[in-house]
Amino acid sequence: MSPMPKAGLYYPSKFGLIAIKALEEVMGKNGLNAILNLAGLTNYIDSYPADTLDKTFDFADLSSINIGLEEMYGPRGGRGLALRAGRATFSDGLKSFGALAGVGDLAFKVLPLQAKLRIGVPAMAKIFSQVSDQYSTVEERENEIVYTIHKCPVCWGRSGVDKPVCFIAVGLLQEGLKWVSGGNEFRVNESRCMGLGDEVCEFIIQKEPIG
Repeated sequence: MSPMPKAGLYYPSKFGLIAIKALEEVMGKNGLNAILNLAGLTNYIDSYPADTLDKTFDFADLSSINIGLEEMYGPRGGRGLALRAGRATFSDGLKSFGALAGVGDLAFKVLPLQAKLRIGVPAMAKIFSQVSDQYSTVEERENEIVYTIHKCPVCWGRSGVDKPVCFIAVGLLQEGLKWVSGGNEFRVNESRCMGLGDEVCEFIIQKEPIG
């Protein structure tokens, strides 16, 4: 695939590092290198992004990795790997960020489940809005929480897909919800996707945990 034009919108370099290391964990070094080759990101082979909060990891790079996963493993295989990589990205690094630090505190752990979600999900959105160019908002409804990404790095620059493709984001939200809730799994479905031509990427989180 030909390299995607850069977005000029960035994640901190550390987010890129976490995501690439998470992919390596899921698919091994050779699998990762094959994806980076396919995505036109050979600059990251054996030279991972720096472990800093400098905004240097371009949205187009994450989108290219996502396309590479789909092309190499097919839509279903790519989806499974993207979900796992998203989950690993949260558990390997994002939970240590400031806005979520309090989630490990005893005072938070004894809150009822819905109170944990009410505090924890906006805290996740806030991290991205504060340290990256990914602006995210959260709206609570009666039975669900709507998590909206207004500039989405996972499908950046894409159009004409036939269904939502931001499974890295879905996996990340699933793992974030598990952490915030103290171990529950939740249904997360992407209802709108910029790759489909929608204005935003929107994720519907069911407030009731699975099982």
